Amino acid sequence: MELPMKRTAFFISDGTGITAEALGRSLLAQFEGIQFEQITQPYINTEEKAHAIVEQVNATAIKDGARPLLIDTVVNQSIRTIISKSEALNIDVFSSFLEPLEEELKTRSTYSVGQSHGISKAKEDTYKARIDSVHFALDNDDGARTHHYDKADIILIGVSRCGKTPTCIYMALQFGVRAANYPITEDDLLDSELPKALRPYRHKLFGLTIEPERLSSIRNERRANSSYASLKQCLREVEEVEALYSRHNIGFVDSTHYSIEEISTKIMAKAGIERRFSPR
Repeated sequence: MELPMKRTAFFISDGTGITAEALGRSLLAQFEGIQFEQITQPYINTEEKAHAIVEQVNATAIKDGARPLLIDTVVNQSIRTIISKSEALNIDVFSSFLEPLEEELKTRSTYSVGQSHGISKAKEDTYKARIDSVHFALDNDDGARTHHYDKADIILIGVSRCGKTPTCIYMALQFGVRAANYPITEDDLLDSELPKALRPYRHKLFGLTIEPERLSSIRNERRANSSYASLKQCLREVEEVEALYSRHNIGFVDSTHYSIEEISTKIMAKAGIERRFSPR
């Protein structure tokens, strides 16, 4: 029995990559006899990152013995120019899709609508992994069950109400990431060291921060006119938690002006966390 062909496909974006990935996966699903290794690279928003992607694509071309497919939603022209020089079939999602794929893969596509959403063993496995990841996020919310941190892909830390819980749940639901979170309390901020429960997992930590004014507004919805929600308290906590990140060289993102989708993909890109499956 002849084994299916194998090719590598890159989904590249200067944003979250969700559009490029969704469109790319739908297109590639039309070629049922070919197995694709699919690699998503979001936030390719500098020339330095673009050059790095070109190196990765070119190395893949040598390894595979066939040029990769590169499907992108990059808007910046200078970045597009760099990417276009890679040893890949470069497909702009705003151009014609299926014709160049048919030419490159030397086969006609099935043109079947919704092919990427068919029921299969792989889909069943993805569903189970999604549920398991969501359960993990819920079981390890707000510092619960810290003895399970050895099983976490990432542990989000930050002050109360900065967006840790919804971000963990989104990463679990959409990408199968085992994400725990730990709230940095006032008592934690009195010590220059990391909380004891986090010290063995320094390599898994990633921080969230938020503008104090926004934090105060969110906390007032929960405890109106409390010292917990006061701007003075929020200013102090944010300043001290960012100092903690700096002392321990912990990467972090500001959640103030971004959606959960954007926060999640930024974290995963910066922390180098692999997606276990594509978003729904």
